[in-house]
Amino acid sequence: MRTAFIQSLTELAAQDPRITLVVGDLGFGVVTDFAKRFPKQYLNAGVAEQNMTGLAAGMAMAGRIVFTYSIANFPTLRCLEQLRNDVCYHNANVVVVAVGGGFSYGALGMSHHACEDIAILRSLPRMTVVAPGDPVEAKEATRAAAAGIGPVYLRLGRAGEPLVHEKPIAWTLGKALTVRQGDDATLISTGAMLHTAVRAADVLAADGLSVGVLSMHTVKPLDEEAILETARRTRCVVTLEEHSLLGGLGSAVAEVLCEAGIRDVAFKRIGLPSEFSKHVGEQEYLRKIHGLDVDSVVRCVRRLGKKDPPLLQYGGEDRPIIDRKTPTAKIA
Repeated sequence: MRTAFIQSLTELAAQDPRITLVVGDLGFGVVTDFAKRFPKQYLNAGVAEQNMTGLAAGMAMAGRIVFTYSIANFPTLRCLEQLRNDVCYHNANVVVVAVGGGFSYGALGMSHHACEDIAILRSLPRMTVVAPGDPVEAKEATRAAAAGIGPVYLRLGRAGEPLVHEKPIAWTLGKALTVRQGDDATLISTGAMLHTAVRAADVLAADGLSVGVLSMHTVKPLDEEAILETARRTRCVVTLEEHSLLGGLGSAVAEVLCEAGIRDVAFKRIGLPSEFSKHVGEQEYLRKIHGLDVDSVVRCVRRLGKKDPPLLQYGGEDRPIIDRKTPTAKIA
């Protein structure tokens, strides 16, 4: 995804001199060409992410569209105050590019595991939160952010994410993409979990289950209409994210379903527990340990389809939310 991002940004910078890239003393193998071609649109702020964000806000308020770039935790959590007070409060055209969402840098340990970022960034006023599902979506998201739409959080994978979209897509900020049509259940994924969702849907199709896949590339603003439509139609919704169960995509979808009063829907969030991973290793290894691999997703959908009455499941627990005998939903 980061390659798709920098290619798109380079093309855009050639057309718009306002576009500026500020890095936190990393990514040189990725950004070298950009720096050589656009020396007046590039700055290395050093290992000083708080300064980087303040500089970006100042340049944005002077008329530039600024992209900051670093490993996921560092341009977000390390400089959260600057994001809130400098960027969001002033509605500045700053795009925070986080490379390595989730366990992308799994071998470097918890300091490089970005598992709380979506929850924190989506809570900031005026912040748009985008997590593309594959390199094709990453290109489209970069173009949308470069239009100057205020604060944006662009959460990317590290590298090597497979293509999911083999044909041109109609990508629109804030509108989910239907990747697979399904009638029995729907997997709603965000970020690089899209490929896992599609593979799981294919496995389930072989079992005779028609499972749809939605790429919820924009977590804020959320496509509530798409969520409600698929919930009413399939009556079984599973969210999938390489992120904490608290405050991410699953929480956002649950909020929509509960506030809309949707009943008789089996719902499950698949994500990470609210704890630091005790394991260190490659991304696929950590995904499997935490139930984010294809086999685990398939088992989850199979189990959920057999529940009666429907259950709200999360954090390893099953909690009934529907009492079929009365018209009032119960809170577990």
